[in-house]
Amino acid sequence: MSNEEVNFAALEEEYNELIKQRRQKLSDLQAKGDDPFDTYTYDVTHSSKQIKNGFDTLEGAEVSVAGRLLSKRVQGKAGFSDLYDRYGKIQLYLKINDLGEEKLKFFKTLDIGDIIGVKGVVFKTHAGEISIHVKDFTLLTKSLMTLPEKWHGLKDPDLRYRQRYVDLIINQEVRETFLKRTEIIKSIRRFLDNRDYIEVETPILSAIAGGAAARPFITHHNTLDIDMYLRIATELYLKRLIVGGFERVYEIGKNFRNEGMDIRHNPEFTMIELYEAYADYNDMMELTENMLAQVCLDVLGTTKVVYQGTEIDFKPPWRRLTMMDAVKEYAGIDFNGVKSDEEAREIAKNHKLDLKKKLQDCTKGDILNALFEEYAESKLIQPTFLLDYPVEISPLTKKKRGNPELTERFEAFIYGREIANAYSELNDPIVQKERFLQQIRERELGDDEAYMMDDDFINCLEIGMPPTGGLGIGVDRIVMFLTDSYSIRDVILFPTMKPRD
Repeated sequence: MSNEEVNFAALEEEYNELIKQRRQKLSDLQAKGDDPFDTYTYDVTHSSKQIKNGFDTLEGAEVSVAGRLLSKRVQGKAGFSDLYDRYGKIQLYLKINDLGEEKLKFFKTLDIGDIIGVKGVVFKTHAGEISIHVKDFTLLTKSLMTLPEKWHGLKDPDLRYRQRYVDLIINQEVRETFLKRTEIIKSIRRFLDNRDYIEVETPILSAIAGGAAARPFITHHNTLDIDMYLRIATELYLKRLIVGGFERVYEIGKNFRNEGMDIRHNPEFTMIELYEAYADYNDMMELTENMLAQVCLDVLGTTKVVYQGTEIDFKPPWRRLTMMDAVKEYAGIDFNGVKSDEEAREIAKNHKLDLKKKLQDCTKGDILNALFEEYAESKLIQPTFLLDYPVEISPLTKKKRGNPELTERFEAFIYGREIANAYSELNDPIVQKERFLQQIRERELGDDEAYMMDDDFINCLEIGMPPTGGLGIGVDRIVMFLTDSYSIRDVILFPTMKPRD
């Protein structure tokens, strides 16, 4: 047996002994009729944040707080401990004269991770730390498992994502990230509500996966005996509401795409989609840059953020750049001079482009988009609106005024990553049906992400949809930028994980 195996066995034995001791403490309490799990409520009057922010008026006042015990420095007749609630830490000061010998002795038996309620008086120590002079405490929940060692914390990313509840206890910066996420979503809602948008809910289960080019998750409805799809986008249902006369609608919710996973992609993710009647993609650009700048101000107090060492300024106006100009600038190819699919295919062959379908099936628009992705996308660091996408890859978008080969579509890019997609929405039912039929042909050529035919949506457009601007923003990616998070898993409380054996 190696030294490593001996050490591991010793550590395992020590760990099991600690767990055994905690369970024995619980058994002893229960035997005395003091089962902490029989506690149902505790009267909390203040949070750690309220006490610290309101110290000038609370000094000397009696307060009641509750939270998790994460450190103990109690020896002899007095000492300090740290209590953590939803907002962070508050220091406790304990003294035998206030608690009595038995109560202080009981406090010393508490374990790191136990949840307690505390009553005491607010004061400031000689070192200047706002604290609570404890007059009484109650054990509310016994923690039966040990927490990671406080100085090293919970570092293994896989374990952090799987046991987010421990991650939130141990890593204060993780807690701050998700508090900021909540503030970001609140700010988005407030911005749109102030512009007379109404928030709605649309189906997650549908007989057709529409509104985006993506592979769906498939499930089966037993009562109806039909396959159904988890939604990949909310677009087509929200447009139905525009037809119904709501005029300005938005939804913040989960979408599901059965695709790859990496630092920017999770199969289950949060999107905001919004639609405004009598607007176009120019209006959506103005809304996007102003909304996200306001979110930065609300959450961070500035439009400038540092992401992975790079300063990014969300202040409007953002750069506007057409896809053709981006390809000309970063790839040195002037696509304005390309007149045919054959010319474009020759360019693709010379540049050895990685195409999603066979070269002979690619159009000029397919190749223009592939050139952008290969040479330009990663160069768009500061907030940029990439305009005027080819019609072939924009089946729900109106053609660009003056150029029928392009559409009035933009995607917003930051740090080389797409964060938003928007259109002047196609509202011609005849053209929309033709676009859907072309997507069906794309499926037949092997593109399993191509759109499905939605006959009811065609019927909806035949009723009449006003000119409309639409926008979708990836909320998770915005949170990543505003919290300097490297991976999308760092901003999703419970990211998708492969089950452990």
